[in-house]
Amino acid sequence: MKAVNGFRVDLPDWVTEFSAKLPVCLPTARERMAAAVSLSEQNVRHDTGGPFGALVVVAATGEVVSLGVNRVEPQLCSAAHAEIVALSLAQRRMGSWSLADTRLGPLQLVSSCEPCAMCLGAIPWSGVHSVLCGAIKADAEAAGFDEGVRPAQWVEALERRGIEVRTGILREPAARVLERYASGGRTIYNP
Repeated sequence: MKAVNGFRVDLPDWVTEFSAKLPVCLPTARERMAAAVSLSEQNVRHDTGGPFGALVVVAATGEVVSLGVNRVEPQLCSAAHAEIVALSLAQRRMGSWSLADTRLGPLQLVSSCEPCAMCLGAIPWSGVHSVLCGAIKADAEAAGFDEGVRPAQWVEALERRGIEVRTGILREPAARVLERYASGGRTIYNP
C-alpha cells in the first residue's frame, strides 16, 4: 500500500461566491445563525457534503473570520465536520493553533447544529470564547445521525471553562435542512 503523506480538506467552489455575498459583519446571533443554516442548505443543494454549516466570527462585531461546511464524504475524512473545518480555517487565518488571544479579540463558533461528541471535544481546545448553535442533538438524531456520547450537562461544562453557549437559535429552519437531507435519501454516515 502506498504511503499517504498528508491530507487537507477543501471547501467546495460555491463557498467563494457565498462568501463574497455575505456581509463583512453579522452583528446579531440570528444573522450569524442564518449564515450557518444557509451554508448547510447550500451544501445539500450543491451535493458537496452533509447538512451542516459553521462559521467563526469576531464575538463583538460579527466580522466573519472563516466558513465551514461538512466535507466528510467528498474528502473521505470522518473529521471533516463543519465546525472542525471552520475552526481549522480560522486557526490558519490567525496563524495560530489557538483562537484564544487573536488580534481581532474573542472569537465565536456558530454552528447550524449542536456539536457532536467530536466537535464538542474540539471547542475548548480551539480557544473560542463562545458558541451559538441552531438545531439540537435530537434534531440530528431524528434525521438518523449518530451524534456520539455527549454529557447531558455539556453546556455547563463549557461554561465552567469560560465558553458561553447559546443553543436553539433558528432551530426550526436548521432542523428542516436535516430533515430534507434525510428524506432525500442521502447518506447518513455513522448511523
